[in-house]
Parts: sequence; structure tokens; C-alpha cells
Amino acid sequence: MSDITAFFSRHGWEIARLSFEHLWLTGSAMLLATAVGLPLGIVLTRYHAWAKPVLAVANIIQTVPSLALFGLLLPVPWLGANAPRLAILALTGYALLPILRNTYVGIVGIDPSLRDVANALGMTDWQRLGKVELPLAASFILAGIRTATVICVGVATIAAAIGAGGLGELIFRGVASVDNGLVLAGAVPAALLALIADSGLGALERRLAVKAHGT
Repeated sequence: MSDITAFFSRHGWEIARLSFEHLWLTGSAMLLATAVGLPLGIVLTRYHAWAKPVLAVANIIQTVPSLALFGLLLPVPWLGANAPRLAILALTGYALLPILRNTYVGIVGIDPSLRDVANALGMTDWQRLGKVELPLAASFILAGIRTATVICVGVATIAAAIGAGGLGELIFRGVASVDNGLVLAGAVPAALLALIADSGLGALERRLAVKAHGT
């Protein structure tokens, strides 16, 4: 117990600082991925011919190993000079597929008879989207955001390899010095952040699903 207390007295402030950096990297990437993935997913429901190639590109981005992606982006002007900026862009790429796919599938999967009813009521395409399609697909879309967030929290630990900060710094330092305490100091908070995000978004997802079933 005294060893744990001594460890946190030495590294507590650093863990808190790196946790904040980790949250900032993840939050920035998720905002950007949602801002791109949600509208793009909606557009694909109107232009189905583009859905397969666009989803294929997003899928390819997600299959690229994280260290390889960071390395490929390093020589890019404007990006390589700023490690956090590069990390946020890479994390955005990893978060894009779940949001994009769930937005597209969630809207396309709505019962066609509900669209017919909306059309019979004289709704425009925008009205049908805002009043029928998005509310019914909301829980499905949020499930994609939930998956993307957990992916981002995990992959963000690799961002420390390019000097972008985050809890990965402790993990890499611990591995380099064969110090399990430092590895756990980085891994445990990262896992807790992922669990908190997953449970919080999961509760919101279930709430939206209940509302959708109730309409």
C-alpha cells in the first residue's frame, strides 16, 4: 500500500496531465469525425451508388496499422510539424468508419412504409430527414459514435510514439525501462476512460432506442 501511495505521490500530477491530453486528442478527433461522418452518411443515403466506394475507402483507412499511418503522415506539410494535429487527423480516420456506416445503414434500414407516410403528408426531403429518419436512426447512429470513441481512446495511446502526448507516454516509458508500474499507470487510466465513455454513451443509446420504439 505504501508503494502505491509513493508511486502516485511521484506520478499523480503527470497522470492527470496526460489523461487530460488523452481526452483532448480523443475529443477533438471525435468532433471532427462526427462532423464529417454524419453528414456524409446522410448524403450517401441519397446517392446510393457512392455508398460502396466511400465505405470501402473508410474501411481501408481503419485497417492501416496505427504506427504505419502516423509514419505515412509525418512527411506531409503542415501536419508533420505538429504532432498533436497529425494524431488528431489519424484518429479521425480510425473513427470515421463506424460513424459513417451506422449513419448510412441506420437511415437506409428504416421501414419504407414510414417514408411513404411522410411523403403522403407532404413533407419535404429535409423535413422527412429531421422528423422521421434521424429520430428513428438516432440510437443506431449513436452506437457508431460509441464504437468510434472506444477505438479512439485505445489508438490514442499510440500517438505518444510521435510525441503527441497522452497516456501512451507512460506506457512507452514503462516498456523502455521495463517498469510495469509506469505501464499500468498509462494503461489503467486509458482503459477507465474507454469504459466510462462506453457506459455513458451506451446508456444514452438505450434511452434513444426506447424513445424510437415509443414513437
